[in-house]
Order: sequence, then C-alpha cells, then structure tokens
Amino acid sequence: MALTKKELLDRCARTPEERVLLARVLDRLEVSRNRGIPAHTPFLSPGEGASVTDLLNAWGHPRHFFWGGYEGAERTVCVFPPDWQEEEDFRADPEGPLAAVEAAFPPNAQAGHRDVLGSLMGLGLTREKLGDILLPDPQRCQVLLLRETLPILLSQWESVGRWTIHTREIPLSALAPKKAEVRTIRDTVSTLRLDAVLATGFSMSRSKAAALIAAGRVAVNHRECMKNDRPVAEGDVLTCRGLGKCVLREIPGLSRKGRTMIVVDRYV
Repeated sequence: MALTKKELLDRCARTPEERVLLARVLDRLEVSRNRGIPAHTPFLSPGEGASVTDLLNAWGHPRHFFWGGYEGAERTVCVFPPDWQEEEDFRADPEGPLAAVEAAFPPNAQAGHRDVLGSLMGLGLTREKLGDILLPDPQRCQVLLLRETLPILLSQWESVGRWTIHTREIPLSALAPKKAEVRTIRDTVSTLRLDAVLATGFSMSRSKAAALIAAGRVAVNHRECMKNDRPVAEGDVLTCRGLGKCVLREIPGLSRKGRTMIVVDRYV
C-alpha cells in the first residue's frame, strides 16, 4: 500500500528541520505534476541532497535530477521536469532558474571563499538562495544563485571585505570551476570498516579516526555516521569536518598477507 505524505515524512525525516525541508520538496513535486510545469527546490547542501534522494526513492522515484549550474557542482537544486521537458533542454535554457554573477576584485586583493560568502549573507540572503562560489583566479569570483536573487546582487553587492568589486551577470557556460586536486593513496586494511578506511584516507591512526566518528564529525555519502564498524563500499564518499573529503575509489582485492587492498582519492 502506498504511503501517505505524512507517513513518508515520518519515515524519512530525522529532525524537525529536515521534515520542513522534505515537505517543501514534496510540495514542489506536486506543483510539477499538477500544473505540468518545471519546478525545483532551493539550493541543497550535499547532505540535504542525500536526504531528498532517500525521500524520493521511498516515494517511488519520481522523475527528477539535481543541477547546480555546472557538472560536479556541490550545491544543487532538485528539479522536477514535466513529461514534455528533457533534462538537456532545462539545463540549456538561458532564462532558467539558475543564474551566475562574476565579481572582479582589484589588484592585490586576497579575498577567499569565506569573505565572499560573508559579504553575500550581509545582503540578507539565505544560504538556500546561493549555490557554489568559484574562485577561478585571485582577481575574480563566480557565484551561482537562484535567478530571482540576481537583481539583488547586481544592484547591491558592491564589496567583499575591504575590497570594492565590479559585478556582471555571466552565462552558465562561462563558469570556470577549478579541477579538483586529488592525492591517490594506496594501502591495505584489515577490514573495510569506516574507522579503518577513514584512517587511511586522512593519514591518521585508527584510534584517532574512531574518536572523530564518535564526535559526530564524519559522514558517509553526506549522511552523518557514528558507527566505527559501518562497512564502506567502493565509491563511498567520506567527509570529516575540518579535514575534507576522500573517496574509496577501488578495492583491487587481497594482498599476499590476506589484507584488503584499497585505493583512496583524497581531495586536497
């Protein structure tokens, strides 16, 4: 028997805040289905995106996709296209719901991601209105945002930290995300437990990894995990607050001594 909306939220929402988020997602899905128009959520963090994926899988996997303005975006919106619209057409629409603004810094400016985000929040914008912040080079940054927010940035965003900036809208095709820097680590572990793989990925002792897990600082596939013995599989993404992200890319097999060989990509 199909679940009701309340039953679905009771099953999937772990906190009151998550319940509000997931209820809004279902509302957007209903808009698309009932009116035959594209609908989308606000920007979602990777953790929120994982929660939405679990929700939609439990709801029968309705047609949807995640889009952040470019391939590999971290913050994305969840799009519910109508039957008549293809994903490629939605992404290519120059008047679609996502827009981008480029800000030019003066010479010798040293603005970072935190400076840019702080200046945007100072305009009264909430994080759900903003996507990724890209820093292609020291003289500029590029910000993804909901199109409805575009007039605010173009008219009111005048500085980052102590530096005056000049802004302009750019097409999504002009975005210049940096290629991720990855360090590949090859090692063996006695078991594919979370604490063992995390220790390899972040070059620490297994006891230190266990302490970080117990402190609630570790997530598997963007969902918090406090179980040291959780099995980790090929392709799983491990994140640790304060340390970054690594991915268990490959499990080649067993070593001559019977240990499990692993290949981990650590993002630096």
